[in-house]
Amino acid sequence: MYAQQDSPRLSVEAYLAGEQDGELRHEYIDGQLYAMTGASRQHGLIVSNLVAGLRPLIRGRGCQLFANAMKVRLRIAEQDIFYYPDLLLSCDAEDRETYYCTKPCVIVEVLSESTERIDRREKFLAYTTLPSLQDYLLVSQTRREVWHYRRSQDWAAEVLSDGDLSLDCLEIRLSLASLYEEIDGLG
Repeated sequence: MYAQQDSPRLSVEAYLAGEQDGELRHEYIDGQLYAMTGASRQHGLIVSNLVAGLRPLIRGRGCQLFANAMKVRLRIAEQDIFYYPDLLLSCDAEDRETYYCTKPCVIVEVLSESTERIDRREKFLAYTTLPSLQDYLLVSQTRREVWHYRRSQDWAAEVLSDGDLSLDCLEIRLSLASLYEEIDGLG
């Protein structure tokens, strides 16, 4: 992700309109755009496995699950921020804007070399300001390893490499084996 150089500050409205019709996706921080990078095969498989595993568990609960294409809108220190998490789950019936969510209960970022620092620091600090958020997951695509941050644990990290992932939001469980299904060569 990188900032577009010498670009004028965009309004939120102009940003949202541009994202509807644009071929490239951008994250938005206080009027500045940051182009999104492409994803690896492992990244795509992990996100697909998460959707496949979570979808049956949330069916009939009034929740909506989005992978890669739905933005999260935050307002921090008078700044508007829009991020594209790899996966988000929103179970609030009032969180139904057309192009973004404001009340997700689960957010997942799949780590890559180019995004790990931002996902671990900047996005972690931003996402944990959301009162609705219960679980923040950072998923490695090079090792069978998930960092699970929970509001109920004061955002302390639990590092998982085996067994089940238990989400506080909706009290559901998902096996790590299913998360890494069809991904070879993990350390």
